[in-house]
Amino acid sequence: MTPLTRVLYPYGDDNYGVLLHCPDTLQTACVDCGDAYATQQALQDNGWSLTHIWVTHHHSDHTAGVFELKQATQATVIGPNRSETPISGVDQVIGDGDTFDFAGRGVQLIHTPGHTLDMMNFYLPADSVLFSGDTLFTMGCGRLFEGDAPTMWKSLLKLSALPKDTIVYGSHEYTLANAAFAVTVDPNNEALKNQCEHVKKLRDAGEPTVPTTLAMELQTNPFLRADDPGIRSHLNMVDASDADVFAEIRRRKDAF
Repeated sequence: MTPLTRVLYPYGDDNYGVLLHCPDTLQTACVDCGDAYATQQALQDNGWSLTHIWVTHHHSDHTAGVFELKQATQATVIGPNRSETPISGVDQVIGDGDTFDFAGRGVQLIHTPGHTLDMMNFYLPADSVLFSGDTLFTMGCGRLFEGDAPTMWKSLLKLSALPKDTIVYGSHEYTLANAAFAVTVDPNNEALKNQCEHVKKLRDAGEPTVPTTLAMELQTNPFLRADDPGIRSHLNMVDASDADVFAEIRRRKDAF
């Protein structure tokens, strides 16, 4: 099986979209579309024709360009069902544990409520790639707009259980701010300190900090490390539940 080609492209203030292209079948998918023009430009730059649009959740910075792009390309739109805030143009509704075929490989859907209640992650085991939307970022996680801390912690545990070599595409370039916060709750983590230096060099060079790997996030992302003795001691929460430690980390980040 020929590996998929992945192209990351920026749009808006700090969003990322991703194109996935199969050289064998010529199928091309984009993950989220908050800006139809930016997606069309990325397609044009690579000489690809869009066949699928994958939507992680209903927020407008991920969906504003979906309907326009669908009209322009006739791509099939795959996304979550949300009756309160419908996503215009969805053709195939997906739920937790569902799978569908793309370019001869299975795509698994992982529901991770917390940031929103409809948040879906797209996981391609054959390619060891996860598109985590606004659930998991490099050194961070999404704000809790619709879910609560225990719900988000359970969602993050789902992602933490994936193979450590999984390549993780979050949807925003938040990493410098995430790194600055992470060291305030995990100050003795040498892997974190080293990674902070690395991502600063990337951003100084105008390079993205996305994607990351799950292995790196398990070492450096405080939102995945609520069970870490060093963090728990630093927060004076040695005997607290993991969910309560996560909630405190999220509370501190919100006020950071």
